Amino acid sequence: MFFLLLEMLLLVGLAGIPGWFFGGVLGAAFAALLALFVHGLMLQWKLDRLENWLSAPVLRQDPPWQGVWREIAERVQRLVRQQERRATLRQQQLQDFLLAIQASPNGVILLDEEARIEWCNDTAASHLGLDAQRDHLQHIVHLVRDPVFARYFSQDNHASEAVIEGRGSSALNLQKLSVQLHAYGEGRLLLLTRDITALAQADAMRRDFVANVSHEIRTPLTVLSGFVETLQSIPLNEQETQHYLQLMSVQSDRIQSLVADLLTLSQLEGSQLPSTQDKVSLAALMLQVTTEAQAFSDWMANKGEGPVHQLEFAPVPDVCLTGSRSELLSAVSNLVSNAIRYTPLGGRIQINWSSAAEGLVFAVHDTGPGIAAEHLPRLAERFYRVDRCRSRETGGTGLGLAITKHVMQRHGGELRIQSVVGVGSTFKLLFPASRVLPSLD
Repeated sequence: MFFLLLEMLLLVGLAGIPGWFFGGVLGAAFAALLALFVHGLMLQWKLDRLENWLSAPVLRQDPPWQGVWREIAERVQRLVRQQERRATLRQQQLQDFLLAIQASPNGVILLDEEARIEWCNDTAASHLGLDAQRDHLQHIVHLVRDPVFARYFSQDNHASEAVIEGRGSSALNLQKLSVQLHAYGEGRLLLLTRDITALAQADAMRRDFVANVSHEIRTPLTVLSGFVETLQSIPLNEQETQHYLQLMSVQSDRIQSLVADLLTLSQLEGSQLPSTQDKVSLAALMLQVTTEAQAFSDWMANKGEGPVHQLEFAPVPDVCLTGSRSELLSAVSNLVSNAIRYTPLGGRIQINWSSAAEGLVFAVHDTGPGIAAEHLPRLAERFYRVDRCRSRETGGTGLGLAITKHVMQRHGGELRIQSVVGVGSTFKLLFPASRVLPSLD
């Protein structure tokens, strides 16, 4: 500004000298006014050039003038570059922030003052069945048509969360979502969604587990209590006493088996993974399984007064498995004993080991009644039974397959089940090739 004022004063002074010389005071004044007019025109022309230069999409790096105007242009350029750097930095920070939210396992939705969707990440879109582009600026309640969510949204207090069904829910897979609103900014809302399906299932399994354990223990305890009361209150002869004591022993054994299986499950869930250094001979393992299976089949035959099962054990490969011998024995013997328990007397049970592309396979095929397809996905759950009455009659605790599944998971393997009603079932244990080694000999 100082330079502009100095330039104007010099121009007026230089113009006033010849004007005073030719016309005195009046001539000097006229010349000064003329100089001011010309200076104003030049200043307007330069301002127009500056405005055109500033309004260009990209500022020229070399301004087309000199002097104070060049200084003004360079200062403007520096300010513009600083603003551009700040804008670029803020844009990058915003992108990083949105990428971080996008990577979140929880859903995030930004709502404006009218509860319309401004932005949402992919997780929220998947949870609620939204489309980030199509549903932009759509009211959230119009899109999430869940009565629970509508009631929750209409509340004044959103301190607690609400649980609704996710868009991915189906008859076989019920998805549970936790949703919660948080106020931020000036009237805006942040909607968070979280998939709590696994938590809900775990909670349901915990409740079922407690209920099932209580029921399984209460039943034999009730029988034992009744027999004890009978022995205490009614005079019995020796034969009757022995009969009741035998029945009490059966119920006691049932409780012991249940407690033993519960302890086994607890140890499997709380202990370290089996070592890959310990070798278990397959031949020695199957020798014990064979002996126990034949004894159990004989006991079932004597109890049911019928023919023994046709147990067919195929030759065992001369290899070893790495892992815990007790756990592997439990997994293998559970499948064999289950086949004996649920196959009618005289039925055929085939037990064999075979090699596959994925590793080593242990298979037990029986000619039992078979299992309906709707039961197969839940068969390895704790206490899940297809026929509760038959399970209790045969002495099952309902934990055998759950133990087997845990053992296989700990050894990197898999439990597979195939069954056809009226034909029979095949239970397979798939051990990874990394746990199969040559024999110890």
